[in-house]
Amino acid sequence: MDALNWLPAPLLAWLPSLGSMLVGVLIAALAFRIGERIVRRATRDAPLAASVASAIRAPAKWGLPLLPIHAVLQGTPTDTPGLATAQQLAALLLIGAVTWLVSNAVRGVAQGVITANPTSVADNLQARRIQTQTRVLARTLQGIVLLIGLSLMLMTFPQARQIGTSLLASAGLAGLVAGFAARPVLGNLIAGLQIGLSQPIRLDDVVIVEGEWGVIEEITGTYVVVRIWDQRRLVVPLQYWIEKPFQNWTRTTSELIGTVFLWVDYRTPLAPLREELQRICEASPHWDKRFSMLQVTEAGERALQLRCLVTSASAGAGWDLRCEVREKLVDFLQREYPQYLPRLRAEVAMEPGPAPTADGSGEARSPVS
Repeated sequence: MDALNWLPAPLLAWLPSLGSMLVGVLIAALAFRIGERIVRRATRDAPLAASVASAIRAPAKWGLPLLPIHAVLQGTPTDTPGLATAQQLAALLLIGAVTWLVSNAVRGVAQGVITANPTSVADNLQARRIQTQTRVLARTLQGIVLLIGLSLMLMTFPQARQIGTSLLASAGLAGLVAGFAARPVLGNLIAGLQIGLSQPIRLDDVVIVEGEWGVIEEITGTYVVVRIWDQRRLVVPLQYWIEKPFQNWTRTTSELIGTVFLWVDYRTPLAPLREELQRICEASPHWDKRFSMLQVTEAGERALQLRCLVTSASAGAGWDLRCEVREKLVDFLQREYPQYLPRLRAEVAMEPGPAPTADGSGEARSPVS
C-alpha cells in the first residue's frame, strides 16, 4: 500500500472494494457464459422455455454483475467517502435490471404462447382467442411490473418517501386529485384485464364500430387499432369496448349469412331465379355450401322485392359472394327476362275531341259545298 500513497485518499479508501467488485464482475461474467450454454441446451426442445431464455438474455447479462457490486457496497466501511451515493446508484441499477428482466420474461412467455398457436390455420378461432388473451394480459402484467419497479426506485430516495408520507397524512384534496389523475390509467388497466379475460374482441375479429366496418389489427395496453376496409386505421380506447355497444361478426364463429336485395316486376317467374341462384352459389368458391335461399320480402306499389340469403365461411368471402350473386342475377335477368325488370306503368287519359267525319279525317266540313 505504501507504493500507492501518491493516490488521493478517497481513492485509496475505495481500492479494496473496487478490487472485490472487479473479481465479482469477472465471476458473474463467467457464470453467465456457462449458464447461457446450459440453458441453450436444456431448452433446445422446449420452444416456450427457449423463448423466455432468449427474452431475458440481455437483462441477465447486464444485471448479473450488479449483484456482486451491490453485495460489496453493502460490506464497504461506512466511513468510505461517497458510499451512500454509490449504494443508492447500485440499488437503482439493480432494481432497473430486475424490472427489465421480469418484464422481458413476461414478454418471452407471451411470445412463446403466440408462436405455439399460429393464426395461419383454416380454423383459427381458438388460436385468435389465445393470442388475444396472451397479448392483453402480457401487456397488463408488464405495465404492473414497470409501475412496481418505478415505485421501488422512488422509495430509494428519502425525499420521495417523505413526500409520500406527507401526501398520505394530508389525504383529502390531494387524494382526490390523484384519484382523478390516475383514473384514465386505472380505467385502461381494468379494461385491459376485462378484455383479456372475457374477450369481447380478439385479434382479426370483424367488427362494426362507430359505423365503420373493419378488422381488429392490434390490441395495446391503452387502445385498439381497427383496420378499416379502405386501409384507414381507427384507434379506439380500451374502455370503449367495455362501456359502449358494437357489432362483432366473428364472436363465436366466422360463418355469416349474407343478403342480396333485388327489385323485379310482378310478372317475374321466381322458379328460374331460384335455380339460377343455386347455380351461381355452387359455382362460386366463396360459398360454404350450407344453404342459399330466395324469398319475396316486399310487394310494393310498382315492383317486388326479392331477398337472397347466401352463406359463407368468413366476412371477406361473404362480401365477395354477395357482390357476385347480385351481379350475376342482374345479368341473368337482363339476358333471359329483360321484359320483367322493374317498370313504371302509367295510364294516359284521352281528352275529348271533335267527332270523326265520314272520311275519318276528324275535321268538321262545311254543309255548303
